[in-house]
Amino acid sequence: MNTILAPLVVLVGWTFVMWVWMYATRIPAMYAARINAAKIKQKSDLDPLPISVKQIADNYNHLHEQPVLFYAVALALALTGGAGVIALALAWIYVGIRIAHSVVQATSNYTPVRFFMFVGASVVLFALWAVLALRVFAG
Repeated sequence: MNTILAPLVVLVGWTFVMWVWMYATRIPAMYAARINAAKIKQKSDLDPLPISVKQIADNYNHLHEQPVLFYAVALALALTGGAGVIALALAWIYVGIRIAHSVVQATSNYTPVRFFMFVGASVVLFALWAVLALRVFAG
């Protein structure tokens, strides 16, 4: 088994956790705001929802942005056999930061902390990509 796939599987699983959390809060909030799902044509139709509900949905969407690069890098490392100890550590650090970022965004949404976490995750992802690039181009 290639252990680099474990953090990948965990982050995908976390995305599903956020999906459940999103709908567990969004559906009751839509009902309370008397929003008819059949009449939603654009994102602004959900404007009456509380910000606390929107934050969770925003985070779910964010988990389909930068983490896509993580999935590609992790899969490429798995395919090339380049998932050594450093890559594995970076992958777990990335996943940990992204989960923490989700928790912050879905709860307090304190922007300075979120920004720090986003930058940290980006630096870790860049380092993970560098490991892959060295593997691919240096042989």
